Amino acid sequence: MTSRLIAAAVLAFAASGALADPVEGRWSTQPDDNGNTGIVEITACGNRFCGTLIESRRGDGSRFASENVGRRIVWDMEPRGNGTYRDGEIWAPDRDQTYRARMDLAGDRLTVAGCFLFICRDQVWSRTN
Repeated sequence: MTSRLIAAAVLAFAASGALADPVEGRWSTQPDDNGNTGIVEITACGNRFCGTLIESRRGDGSRFASENVGRRIVWDMEPRGNGTYRDGEIWAPDRDQTYRARMDLAGDRLTVAGCFLFICRDQVWSRTN
């Protein structure tokens, strides 16, 4: 009987989302080179994290149909602890380029950087609902 109660408690704790990594969720990007923003949903992909563009918006905030919606733009981000994620990649739709990437989480702000050689381009994303 005791083992059933422990198992039920563990399942309830896991189902509550308490085990979710803080980076998981929806993030609003900064405007790209074209002035467009997006909503990226970051989820676990095995023991790493990936992000999929789920919505595109123009500079005025209006939604628009983009061929990039549904496309994975962040992948293989390895959690390193203390809100740091490394060794991933990011695809920049405005430049149609893929870069080595890193992310740093601080509360509801996620600094995402794509790097080529020693030059990095950073954006600060904001958590959204």
